[in-house]
Amino acid sequence: MFKIIGADGKEYGPISLEQLRQWMSEGRVNLQSKVLPEGATEWITVSQVPELAGSVPPPPSPLPGYGSQVVVDQIAAGEAVKGPAIGLIVTAILGFIAQIAGIVMSLLPKPAQTFPAGSPEAMIQSFSGSIGVITSIVGIIAAIVILLGAMKMKNLESHGWAVAVSVIALLPCVSPCCLVGLPIGIWALVVLNKPEVKAAFH
Repeated sequence: MFKIIGADGKEYGPISLEQLRQWMSEGRVNLQSKVLPEGATEWITVSQVPELAGSVPPPPSPLPGYGSQVVVDQIAAGEAVKGPAIGLIVTAILGFIAQIAGIVMSLLPKPAQTFPAGSPEAMIQSFSGSIGVITSIVGIIAAIVILLGAMKMKNLESHGWAVAVSVIALLPCVSPCCLVGLPIGIWALVVLNKPEVKAAFH
C-alpha cells in the first residue's frame, strides 16, 4: 500500500500497487510523484518504487489545454466523490431490500376491511395488492439505476448520469430509501457541482 502526495501538496491514499499502476497508465501519476510505501518513513518518487522497476512508463504528453494540474484534479476529485458515491450505493442497497420486502408484504393475504376514505388505514390499504407490487417494482428499478450511477460516479464517469441519480435519490416519491437518500442526494449534488470535480469526469 502507498500514500501519495499530489501537486497540490495534499496527501491521498492509501492505495494499492495495482491502483498505482493503473493511475500511471491513465496519466494521473507521473515519475516525480511522491509516494510513501507502507512501513517506510521517507517519501520517494514513483520511479524509485522497486516493484515498478523496469515497468515505469514514460510520462504522458499533456493534453491540449491542460497542464500537470490534470493529475492533481483527478485525484482530488476522486477523493471528493468517494463519500457521496458510497452513500448512494448504500441507499440503493437499502432501498432494494426494502422494496423486496414491500412486494412480499403486498402479496400476503389480508382480512377484507373497509376504512373511511382519506384515513391513514385506507391510504395504507391502497398501497397493498397489485398497486403495492407495481410501486415496489418501480422502487427496485430506481435502486438499480442509482447503484449503476453511483458506481460510475465513483470512477469519475458520466457526470450527467451521476447528477441524475443524485436527484432520484433525494425525491421522496421515487427514491427507494428516501430518508437516507435525501441528505446523501443533496451532498452528492453539492460535490458534483464543484467546477474542479465536474472537469475531472470523462
